[in-house]
Amino acid sequence: AGRLSKLQDAKIVLDPVMVAKGGSRLLQPDATQALIKTLLPLASVVTPNIPEAEILTASKIVNAVDMERAADKLLEHCQGVVLKGGHLDTEDAPDFFANRRGLRQWLHYPRVKTVNTHGTGCTYSAAIAGYAAQGLPWDEAIRQARAYLQGAILAGQSLRIGHGHGPVHHHWRFEF
Repeated sequence: AGRLSKLQDAKIVLDPVMVAKGGSRLLQPDATQALIKTLLPLASVVTPNIPEAEILTASKIVNAVDMERAADKLLEHCQGVVLKGGHLDTEDAPDFFANRRGLRQWLHYPRVKTVNTHGTGCTYSAAIAGYAAQGLPWDEAIRQARAYLQGAILAGQSLRIGHGHGPVHHHWRFEF
């Protein structure tokens, strides 16, 4: 936080990796409070999944209305939020982007039936950062990143690496 606060005009994407895929918490409560009070205010965009957003907002999220409310609560601490809806019990996997400038948009993608979802959140936030670094406005960077992630998930369906949850296919756009 000390180093980030010294950066001027930096595009900071913060993925609050707080909850493991199995539901276990990865941060102690005092670390969660430090994240909220110290890191979130420095972020241009925060990218929590639903379990993380529930912790950060102390609210239950079960539908799109809850997602919008949680995003609004998060905007009290940061400039923008992409609330990832993959944990919702819905046919698609909706994400909601909102920022303090009043931009609000939904991104809807078909849910892909696969166990190869390891790294989706990190991949998404890294892709957002990459597209933003290219000079795209936040809404376009997020749209491009989500499209890239969808392709990586689709291409990763057939990968057989290790046991359990496998990775998405990060190199799906390249011919080898």
